[in-house]
Amino acid sequence: MKNIIRRVTFMLALTASALLVGCATKQASTTLYDLGPLRAAQSSPALPAVSIAEAHAPAWLDSQMMFYRLAYANDQQPRPYATSRWNTPPVQLFVQRLKSRIGQAGGIVLAASDGAANMPVLRIDADDFTQVFDRPGQSHAQVRMRVSVLNGRTLLAQKTFTAQAPAATADAPGGARALADASETIITDMMAWLAGLPLKK
Repeated sequence: MKNIIRRVTFMLALTASALLVGCATKQASTTLYDLGPLRAAQSSPALPAVSIAEAHAPAWLDSQMMFYRLAYANDQQPRPYATSRWNTPPVQLFVQRLKSRIGQAGGIVLAASDGAANMPVLRIDADDFTQVFDRPGQSHAQVRMRVSVLNGRTLLAQKTFTAQAPAATADAPGGARALADASETIITDMMAWLAGLPLKK
């Protein structure tokens, strides 16, 4: 009888442990986001052939974490979502989308290591890529990218692009979509700026 009780107690303990592990796993599951599929082609002026160097971001932003700020509480503190992540650091997602958009517009883009001599090189520095809560239940995306155009070590042009987009929902999915929208706005503006530079086309 004692053996039966011990076995039942052991089985109950195993079941409880399995349930706890299952719950912990479920709670710790992470949702991954990117910038979504490439949107329909937009009309774009002729672009120069460019190389794109490896992008840079500050240490806190150079990861897969999705950050938000509470402007009404402490806007100096970027806070990461607990279970939501980018599938790649956001500056890399941005550069990949820029390459896709340039190619979609008929432009030529190469990695800096593959660029031809005298081909202008774009260097992109991410200064911000966060969801900002103006108040509880209302937020917007804020993206700021600094772009430098170089020929060797000579700086040909530099400009900082900033865009905001409202989030439809005050959560990670809403923030991810708004950040994708703000990124598209910056890329459109960036391509128009590049097309207007006195570079060889």
